Amino acid sequence: MRNKAPNSQSTKSRSNAQMQAANSMLNPGDEAAPGTPGTGDDICPECHGKGRINGTPCPNCGGGGTITRAIGGA
Repeated sequence: MRNKAPNSQSTKSRSNAQMQAANSMLNPGDEAAPGTPGTGDDICPECHGKGRINGTPCPNCGGGGTITRAIGGA
């Protein structure tokens, strides 16, 4: 009978925690979590990189002026 690696569960838990943290940082305009391979920052098409629309934070980019886009077919 094979034994599982002693840290296999904790590794899985860390992966889930990291995924949840990344997903919580997503804005509606993001196509992927920041730092995902095959992605890059792009200027928000809604506020044109200003981060604000009519004096309020842009709902598409969360007020940052950029969104994360898939590049190169990612």
